[in-house]
Amino acid sequence: MVFDEDDSASGSARAARSGPSGAGAKSVDLNSDMGESFGRWTLGDDKALLDVVTSANIACGFHAGDPAGILRTASQAAANHVCIGAHVAYRDLSGFGRRFLDEQPGDLKADVIYQIAALEGIAASVGASVSYVKPHGALYNRIAVDETQARAVVDAIMTVDSSLGLLTLPGSVVGLIAADAGLRVFSEAFADRAYMPDGRLVPRSQSGAVIHDVGEVADRIAKLVAGGTIEAIDGTMIRIDADSICVHGDSPSAVDMARAVRERLESNGVALSSFAGEGRPCAS
Repeated sequence: MVFDEDDSASGSARAARSGPSGAGAKSVDLNSDMGESFGRWTLGDDKALLDVVTSANIACGFHAGDPAGILRTASQAAANHVCIGAHVAYRDLSGFGRRFLDEQPGDLKADVIYQIAALEGIAASVGASVSYVKPHGALYNRIAVDETQARAVVDAIMTVDSSLGLLTLPGSVVGLIAADAGLRVFSEAFADRAYMPDGRLVPRSQSGAVIHDVGEVADRIAKLVAGGTIEAIDGTMIRIDADSICVHGDSPSAVDMARAVRERLESNGVALSSFAGEGRPCAS
C-alpha cells in the first residue's frame, strides 16, 4: 500500500554543539542531499555544494541515483573532506521516495542494510567511509512516528555497523529507539522549510511550506543557531536546537542558499564542522 507523504513528523532538538573556542562559541553542521541524478537526468549541483557543506547525504539508488553518479559524488566528497551519510529510502524511484510504503519490517530492514552496504563499498573505493545514516523523504517522516518501521531501520543500522550515527528529526520515535539501542543520534533543522507552531514541518502541499528567499533563510538560521528558536508560519517562536542544518540539494537555489547560510554563520563566529566526525573519522 502506498500513502502520500505529509511531512508531519515533529519534535524538539538539542542545542548546537559547543565549539572548541571556549564558552559561548558554537559549531554546527551543514548537510545536503546529493547523488540523486540518474543517467542523463541531472538533479542538483553536487560539486558546488560539496565546496560548502560539511556532511553529504548520498542517495543509495532506491529513491534516486545510479552507481556511476553515486561514485562520482562520493569521490568528490572524499576529496573535499566532507563526511558521507547513507541517504536510505523506500524502494520508490518513480515517486522519488516521497510516498509512504507499507513495508513489512523484515523487508524494510533488508532494504536499509542493502543500501548502507552498497554505499559503504563505494565510499571505501575512494578512500572514504560512511559515517552516519539519514533516511529520506517518506521513510524519514514515517519512522519519526511509526515505532514498527523505526525499529526495522534501527535494527538494520545496528546489524551493519553500530558505530554509525543517525541524523533525524528532533524528538522523533526513531531517534528515541536508536538512542536506547546505543546509536549516536543527531538532530537537524531545515533551512528552507517552514514550521508549524507545534514544531512539525508545514506539509509541502500547503502554501509557504518551502522558503525560497536566500536572505530570509540565512536570517532564520542565524537566529536559530544563536538562540535555539525559529519563527513558525503563524509568527510564533518555537524552540528547535539542532546539531545540523539541512539545505535541500534539489532546490534551484540550493548552492546560493548553502553559501549564504555558511557565510552568515561564520561571520557570527560559528564554526562549521560535521557532527559525524565526532568519535568516528570521515575517511579511511
